[in-house]
Amino acid sequence: QVQLVESGGGLVQPRGSLRLSCAASSLRFNAYTWGWYRQAPGPGKARELVASISFRGNTNYADSVKGRFTISRDNAKNTVYLQMNNLKPDDTAVYYCNRDPSFDFWGQGTLVTVSS
Repeated sequence: QVQLVESGGGLVQPRGSLRLSCAASSLRFNAYTWGWYRQAPGPGKARELVASISFRGNTNYADSVKGRFTISRDNAKNTVYLQMNNLKPDDTAVYYCNRDPSFDFWGQGTLVTVSS
């Protein structure tokens, strides 16, 4: 089974920046489109895809993060990154990486809290 290990979250003030990393133990890492997902706190909040990157490096972003977040990948390291700038309180969530479309299992995620 693929292991997904996210890191880099923390507490940051509004307009601050964070860089998330995800190490994926997949022999087919290079072939997949990878995504960053997030799930905000509170009942009924669904996990949403916020950014994805294809094996060719083509990227897509949710409207809510476009222009602020940048997804990238390092195929030699089986790692996906999410650079998050100009963070807002609404970005507070647990962030997960997974294939797009996702596997039926998830890593532990990394918590991002945007608050003054």
